[in-house]
Amino acid sequence: MIVNGKQVETDNEGFLLNPEDWDRDVAAKLADTIDVKMTDDHWQIVMLVREHYETNHSVPEARILLKDLSERIGKEKATRKYLYSLFPYGYGQQACKIADMRKPLKLMLDV
Repeated sequence: MIVNGKQVETDNEGFLLNPEDWDRDVAAKLADTIDVKMTDDHWQIVMLVREHYETNHSVPEARILLKDLSERIGKEKATRKYLYSLFPYGYGQQACKIADMRKPLKLMLDV
């Protein structure tokens, strides 16, 4: 994948191979490859995933992400329905890919 004239390597499922390649332009390109049109709401989720990872060194499960989101925007919007409205093929498959989280061996993030 080429982003701003630079080759960015991905695996066969489109996950980044080198985390240091990630920036918002790369994230936007990853989103384009999976037909996600990034809005402020999408970016909020992606940045929460990255923040959680930097703090805890793990990818947050959906329930943990929703708890964090509830504290920030209120529980009426922090629902699985909301998360799936943004990432219809699953938070783990789409949001984590855009946020440059390596694909978990067990994709239990959407449960």
